[in-house]
Amino acid sequence: MRISVMQMNCGHEKTQNIAQAQRLINDAMAADRPDVVSLPEMWSCLGGDRTIKFAQAEELPPPGSNLTGGEAYEFLRATARDKRIHVHGGSIAEKAGEKLFNTTVVFNPEGTEVARYRKIHLFDIVSPDGTGYRESNTYGSGSEIVTYEANGVKIGCAICYDVRFPEMFLALRRAGAEVIFLPSAFTQQTGRDHWEVLIRARAIETQCWMIAPATWGKHTERGGEARFTFGHSLVCDPWGHIVANVSDGVGWATARIDPALTARVRRDMPVLEHRKLV
Repeated sequence: MRISVMQMNCGHEKTQNIAQAQRLINDAMAADRPDVVSLPEMWSCLGGDRTIKFAQAEELPPPGSNLTGGEAYEFLRATARDKRIHVHGGSIAEKAGEKLFNTTVVFNPEGTEVARYRKIHLFDIVSPDGTGYRESNTYGSGSEIVTYEANGVKIGCAICYDVRFPEMFLALRRAGAEVIFLPSAFTQQTGRDHWEVLIRARAIETQCWMIAPATWGKHTERGGEARFTFGHSLVCDPWGHIVANVSDGVGWATARIDPALTARVRRDMPVLEHRKLV
C-alpha cells in the first residue's frame, strides 16, 4: 500500500484551499500512484477569527449516509470516488450546533465515509515566544478512539496535539492499528524541537507506521496576527525511521507501507505483550 502525505500552505479561504489540495493530489497521483492520500489538520480553513471559522465550518451528514455535505466534505468524497483511492481527509471544522469540532473524515474508493474522528486533546498552550493558543475557546473535544480498515490494514486516527499523549496511541495499538495518521498544523516554534522526536517516539512505542501530513508557512489569525506552522510532513516506519518527508514549502511525499516489516518488528520485540503498568 502506497500512502502520500500532502503539505499545504493554508489560509481561511476555503475555495482556494480546496484548489491547492486538488493540485497537490493530482500531482501526487500522476507521479506516485498512491492508494491513499492524506491532508493536513484544518486544511480547509486555517486562521481567521471566530466568525470566519464558524462561517467556513461544515455540518457533516450522518456517517454512512448518502446525504450531501459541505464543499470540503464533498471534495474529499469526490476525490476518493473519482480516483478510486482512500482519502484520509486530514481535519476540517465540523459545525455541531453552537460548537465546532476539529474532525477527521475518511472515504473509501466508492466515496463512502468509513471513519470520523473528533480531536480529543485541545491545544491550549503558550509557545516559547509567548504566543498563546487556546483551541478550546472555539472547539469542543472528542472522546472516542477511532480506527478503520483500508486495503486490509487497520488504521488509527489522531490529530496534531494528540501526539503528546502516548496513552492514546497505546489505545490505538490495542485496538489493532498498524498505521496511525497524524494530520497536523504544528507551530514553527514547537515543531523545530518536538515534531520529529515525538512522531518517532510514538512509532517506536506502538510499532505502528506514523503518517503525518502537515501545514507549512504563514497564515493570519484574528486581527491579522501572523502565525507560522512548521511543515516537514513525514512517514515514519515502526522502527522509528523516517522513510519519506517534505521539507519547507508546499509539496507531497509518498512511502510504501510494508506489513511484513510491521510483523517482523512486533515479533522480534513484543513490547505490547511485555507491558505491565498500563
